[in-house]
Amino acid sequence: MKAAVRARYGPPEVVSVSEVGMPAVKDGDVLVRVRATTVNRTDCAMRAAQPFIWRFFTGLVRPHVPVLGTEFAGDVEAVGDGVTAFKPGDKVFGYNDPGFGAHAEYLVIQQGRTLAPLPEGLTYEEAVPGTEGAHYALSLITSAKVRAGQDVLVYGATGAIGSAAVQLLKDAGANVTAVCGTKHLDLVSRLGADKVVDYTATDFTADEQRYDVVIDAVGKSTFGRCRRLLKPRGGYIASDVGPLWQNLALTAVTPLFGGRRVRFPYPRHDAEMARRLAGLMESGAFRPVIDRHYPLDEIVDAYRYVETGQKTGNVVITI
Repeated sequence: MKAAVRARYGPPEVVSVSEVGMPAVKDGDVLVRVRATTVNRTDCAMRAAQPFIWRFFTGLVRPHVPVLGTEFAGDVEAVGDGVTAFKPGDKVFGYNDPGFGAHAEYLVIQQGRTLAPLPEGLTYEEAVPGTEGAHYALSLITSAKVRAGQDVLVYGATGAIGSAAVQLLKDAGANVTAVCGTKHLDLVSRLGADKVVDYTATDFTADEQRYDVVIDAVGKSTFGRCRRLLKPRGGYIASDVGPLWQNLALTAVTPLFGGRRVRFPYPRHDAEMARRLAGLMESGAFRPVIDRHYPLDEIVDAYRYVETGQKTGNVVITI
């Protein structure tokens, strides 16, 4: 089968498209013929092993897994013994963070992982970016314990996580202020934001409004910068560990003082999450934002573009 592979850590150029062997189907496995995948922040981090700590999980000197790719949509080709939830011919989508392998014509995933039927009314390309950013966004919102009527600010509202967070927060009944650049003001308004702040024209931390929750969806701010935006018992939550991994330490320390606090999410990876996201897409409460499409043969160009930090929403790879 054709796959995008890498034998070492490094820049986008370490990836090449070549022929590799088919994955073996074991008990409980679902073999998926991949029709579409994405290149996202997770893929870039694993490809470059940045931060360095990832090497302790993926291979200290060389990567254990040659084929990256977490999000996928396609058709069930075969199933292993014990699989009852899926059958050959089913259209599915999902997220394979533990095993990767989506940047290929075929992948295997355990039936209990983040795998669900393709949302009704959506194509492979429309549904495939509906897991990575959205499941992180749901984790942020759940960890922050957002309730209807609360005021929430989303910094970085145009990435895969931020664009999903704006939509999911509105579906939860929150009042949403979204921070983005000038060219995306209309897009973020269409996603449902009640108020949009252009960070190129003003310092978003100087906002006079106070929020129950501030979500940093791009990991480029800090609790220190955003603290003044929070109500007395408000919460700051980020998609990244922050400089010197400070968000992990602050998660443990800030609750001790009974005021503004930092929370750090631990995302779920299971079939229930996939089914929930499918339902949100089917209802129209959430639709992934797609920036560009690339064929698998041009995946290196896709990596280069994602790493510019300029993508809006998601980058889809067709296979």
